[in-house]
Amino acid sequence: MRLTTKGRFAVTAMIDLGLRHERGPVTLAGISERQKISLSYLEQLFGRLRRQGLVDSVRGPGGGYCLAKAMEDITVADIIRAVDEPIDATQCGGLGNCHDDEPCMTHDLWTSLNMHIYQYLESVSLAELVNCQIEKQKKAAQEGREVLGTADLKVAALG
Repeated sequence: MRLTTKGRFAVTAMIDLGLRHERGPVTLAGISERQKISLSYLEQLFGRLRRQGLVDSVRGPGGGYCLAKAMEDITVADIIRAVDEPIDATQCGGLGNCHDDEPCMTHDLWTSLNMHIYQYLESVSLAELVNCQIEKQKKAAQEGREVLGTADLKVAALG
């Protein structure tokens, strides 16, 4: 079981968007540059995030993406599900056909682990992750260093 790049990048990009959403639409080119994620990959991810109602797109000059919901109403699980990222510790995809079309001896263990993982990811909001980054930036600014991908937030963090 592992969280693939798709889920990790989607969460990272949503944190970046959350950090900047109050300034208006955020471009994928900006997220790409700050987070070192391929622009074409971000386009795919944000297409999925938009279809799931987590982000809205704004066309034209000054366009980009903005959050479609309050950050408090978006969970990490929402983001991961939106990009079709399964987190599954079972070998059978939860079907119970792990061992000769029957559940294996550890099927219930892995199914329970899946449930706990999703409960945890449901309990973490985008707002919490964004606030954590803001606090890291404030601390880094006080120490005279920069947090990766947040150089343009220095003024906001000091305020």
